[in-house]
Amino acid sequence: MLRLCVLVLAAAAAVTAQESFKCPDDYGFYPHSRSCDKYWKCDNGVAELKTCGNGLAFDATDSKFLTENCDYIHNVECNERTQLEPPISAPHCPRLYGIFPDEAKCDVFWNCWNGEASRYQCSPGLAYDRDARVCMWADQVPECKIEEVANGFNCPAPGELANAGSFSRHAHPEDCRKYYVCLEGVAREYGCPIGTVFKIGDSDGSGNCEDPEDVPGCEDYYGDLDVKALKKLGLKK
Repeated sequence: MLRLCVLVLAAAAAVTAQESFKCPDDYGFYPHSRSCDKYWKCDNGVAELKTCGNGLAFDATDSKFLTENCDYIHNVECNERTQLEPPISAPHCPRLYGIFPDEAKCDVFWNCWNGEASRYQCSPGLAYDRDARVCMWADQVPECKIEEVANGFNCPAPGELANAGSFSRHAHPEDCRKYYVCLEGVAREYGCPIGTVFKIGDSDGSGNCEDPEDVPGCEDYYGDLDVKALKKLGLKK
């Protein structure tokens, strides 16, 4: 029993020591010694312990300690400040703040702000890289399954297309605006600029983006939308 009391008192003393802080100056914002998502706010020499939003961390790069800034954890160098508050999750958000990949589709990611998730999708042929946190070619993203890369489209075997060499373009089987580019046997999905569709060329493995009215079978791709106005505004479908 005595040993238990000693351990409890020691733990309490450690917490008290950890939470005590003497302001170096009357005013400023200072990083916590152990927690990356906590910091001290000093006002008239009085220290107040603050905590960033769940998924954010305190940016301690201001050498003058005059900036109060919580940023996404992946943007902050925590170094020896290794502790973080336990995760608080919401739909599509492992933490309330952050940028997170979709668990089902490798070309989709979510931007979470206070638990509200906004869905984003990479451009055709790209997938969200969890480490770099940018959209990259799908075949370069390890989390992307092979069948998800270019929707399972397979490039022609070397020499199969006359005069195509190692580079060729191919129409998407379902979407007039999309097409595949094969480079050294690797398929990547592209999309024509808004207002145009892909037109198969005269020779094997060739083609370009043209006006829908010049592409048989794709004349009504944009329906009743004003194609000229779309092209002028540069909107995405």
